[in-house]
Formats: sequence, structure tokens, C-alpha cells
Amino acid sequence: MKTGSCLCGAVKFEIHGALRPVIACHCIQCRKQTGTYMSATAASDADLIFTEVRGLKWYRSSPEAQRGFCGECGSVLLWKRDGSSHTSITAGSIDGPTGASLEGHIFCESAGDYYEIAGGAYRLDRW
Repeated sequence: MKTGSCLCGAVKFEIHGALRPVIACHCIQCRKQTGTYMSATAASDADLIFTEVRGLKWYRSSPEAQRGFCGECGSVLLWKRDGSSHTSITAGSIDGPTGASLEGHIFCESAGDYYEIAGGAYRLDRW
């Protein structure tokens, strides 16, 4: 089991299953939300248990997906495609080692000019 939370603790969760490898997304939405790019793993919804939700807020960022964050401290936490049985979880919100590795990068055509894309097995201009 792994645990995670936002910065202030108003959102806490447990993960009781395997994590997907980390994918770095450089799309405009992720860059605007985080200030750089988002690195996220994912877990099955059946394996993701929220133990504190008083700060959890969802923002519909596109017609097919929404983004979860803490309404109290502003921490970026989740991304969820409608109808999916998995939820993406920001790798940095997980306590301690994740055991996951960086698989690759997506939406590289939208990457900022202030950083270099490094690591991972692939780089895709789009998803």
C-alpha cells in the first residue's frame, strides 16, 4: 500500500494496487495548471481509496476529462478521463518512494522553451 496527500492534508488517499509507470505530459493544460509539465502515474479506481476529501475539488478542463486538486492549498493531484476505470495521480503527491519509473513524454510539441525533455523511453508530439 502507498499513501499520498496534498500539501495541507485536506486531501489524503491510499493506493492498494499497482501503479502505472510515470508519464510526463507537456500539453498546454498541464503546463498552465502546474507551471511546467505534469508527471503522473495512475491506479485502478478500485485500488484508490480517499481517506480525507474535505479539500477535494474537481475542475472540468475539457469535454472528456476533469482535474482534481485541493481547494484549500491548491495542490495538483489527479486527472480523470470520463468513463475510465483508472485515475491519474501526480507522482509528487505520493508519500515516499513510488516504485514507478518514468516511461515517457507526451504532447512534446507543446513543451515549454525553458526546460529540456529528459529521461523515459519515448517522446510523442501528441498522445
